[in-house]
Amino acid sequence: MVLCGFCLAMVGCRKAATGVDDGAAEVRALPPELQSNGIGSLPGAIYRSQAKSPIHWQPWTPETMARAKAAHRLVFAVIAMPQQPGFQKVLSAMGADGDMVSAINGQYVPVLIDGDASREIGLLTADLCAEIKRGLQLPLFVWMTADANPVAWIPVAASQTETVAELFNQSHEMVGRMWQEDSKYVIQNSVLDNENRRARIGQRKNTKVVSEVPAEDALRALRQLSSFYDPDTRTFDEAGGLFPSGAIDLMATAANHPGLPAEVRARCLETTRELLVDLLTSAMFDPLEGGVFATRRGASWALPGFFRDCGGQARAAVALLNAYRATKDPQTLEKALGLIAYAEKAFGTPDGLFAVGMSAEVDTALWLWSVEDIERELPPEEAAWWIQATGMKGLGNLPSEVDPLREYFRCNSLAISKTVEVLAAEQGQPTEVFAARFEKARKKLLKARCARIGELPRDVSSHAGSSFRMVSAYAAAFGVTGDVTFRDKAVALLEKSRAAFGDGAKLRQFPQDVPDSLGEGRAFHYALALQAALDVAVITSKECWLVWAEDLATTAAEWFTDSEFLKECPDTAKIMDLPVTDLVMLFDDSTAGLISFAECRLAEQGRPLVASFSELATPLPTYVADRPILHTDLLQATLARHYKVVVISGAEISPEMQLAIQKLPLRMVQRRVAKPEDGVPAGAVKVILAKGEGRVVTTVEALQEAVLP
Repeated sequence: MVLCGFCLAMVGCRKAATGVDDGAAEVRALPPELQSNGIGSLPGAIYRSQAKSPIHWQPWTPETMARAKAAHRLVFAVIAMPQQPGFQKVLSAMGADGDMVSAINGQYVPVLIDGDASREIGLLTADLCAEIKRGLQLPLFVWMTADANPVAWIPVAASQTETVAELFNQSHEMVGRMWQEDSKYVIQNSVLDNENRRARIGQRKNTKVVSEVPAEDALRALRQLSSFYDPDTRTFDEAGGLFPSGAIDLMATAANHPGLPAEVRARCLETTRELLVDLLTSAMFDPLEGGVFATRRGASWALPGFFRDCGGQARAAVALLNAYRATKDPQTLEKALGLIAYAEKAFGTPDGLFAVGMSAEVDTALWLWSVEDIERELPPEEAAWWIQATGMKGLGNLPSEVDPLREYFRCNSLAISKTVEVLAAEQGQPTEVFAARFEKARKKLLKARCARIGELPRDVSSHAGSSFRMVSAYAAAFGVTGDVTFRDKAVALLEKSRAAFGDGAKLRQFPQDVPDSLGEGRAFHYALALQAALDVAVITSKECWLVWAEDLATTAAEWFTDSEFLKECPDTAKIMDLPVTDLVMLFDDSTAGLISFAECRLAEQGRPLVASFSELATPLPTYVADRPILHTDLLQATLARHYKVVVISGAEISPEMQLAIQKLPLRMVQRRVAKPEDGVPAGAVKVILAKGEGRVVTTVEALQEAVLP
């Protein structure tokens, strides 16, 4: 809004000085392609959700921008992400407002941008919001020229649907007036603004703040992260609103990693255990349908944001599986495997892949329960133990800090704090008998909730990132359980994903052919595919997956290496000319963290990344130690690199030993086949720890003792 006002003032000054209006917008005919909604045939949850909108949404393509230029119109873009479903309420409110629809269709070329698929634009929203001193919120309204230079922008929250017309009109009236009065000036000024923005972003990305002692700084960051948890108040400072998969994963793997100082391992283990006590018994895990919710409201885990996506389930499952390795807590394993089962049920697509899973936005109150609700749905004896097991109260169980206005007075979120075995023992019944009672009650309550919420649309668009995430989840589950079913699923899914999303060593995001700006793989997707391929190589000991990983890394190095920074978008897909890179865990893992980990693993296999690419991805910035929660992926890669544990397989090792090697931690333990100079006897395995200590083992028990402290 500040930018709009500034531009308007400048236009007024210019006209006062010149007294002429030589830049007034001319009226041109609108090409037929822009006279109707143009996104109906596109894959992806966001586009399909708006295919019937009365707004004439167009795809984010060079062709759309060229048509906007030919029509001499500004572009009105809305940037949204399927993992943040609040945009649906905003777009529905817009489509229901006839005046807004008329203004958008009549004066702009409306463009809907999937910030997950066009990931560089999703990442850019953080910079744009920071420019106007606003916190990051999506969707983001952006007015831009046909050359993709932003003119003005404003974030709109789902809670603002009642005032969305007012928010739109405030900017629309100013931007529209500027365009009508002097379109040439708007174009020229937006070019200058974007040049300055490019310089600012580039300077920030290119500033070298690399740690000179990454091993020590990584440990300092790890200590800092574990100190964020307060066991007295049961709070995890700086965790934000997201489920802390990254923090759990980092601390759990550190707790189990030989070579790290014993006091650091002990500290990480203690924090992991205490944090899991809070999380596993919280409402973040849905006891009726399964799955873990992506976000919370406030500082308590008692009131989730009630939506889930596939990638979030897979990330949380891997983190919990690593936590189970460290804690041996059976409830942690149960929850992890439950997340995988839920993802299969909720996000599997007809072609055997996985969708991102865009939830519909539902009123929070419909997810909550009163004691009377439970007593109405269940027989008295069943309602009694259910209410006790979930900690429900007559006045509600939500802490005042998450509901200060008592908006949800007498409402309860559901959280099962005990296992079925414990509940059965409390009821004095055999587990099998009580489990049947539990299941019957669960189904009744789920049916009641579904009737209350209504039928929710299912996302069936196969999605590369989600599919590669699930490959890694299956691989981690095999490593922890030894169940070959998970290994078979990992291999089968990776083969399908490679066929659906691969084109030689190139990647696309959807099985269907779509314009490059919508479907070309970004650096992040190459990083996820690299991770999945290397994970499957570990659990199968198959060379073919290492070869594919190396091919992906070579292509990524060619496409995403700039002189000074790691590019997120390949040049073939770029529309907005800004140096967007992904160094921070903004929405998910960061590209830098994933690539850094892949570099560490490939280098041990004798397949190092191209040096110029490696130099951009692997450094640890000095500021990471002060903000570890935003860099857990990069920290984990740094620990794996500088506190390296390598397992070297000699010739003719037994099938039992081969299986034991495959089941070791996926990423923190590096594996390779022995070379003659390694001096590993046939049938034996050599373990090299972080300080260079070597130990030859010949039994599975000795291997586990050496690698898993």
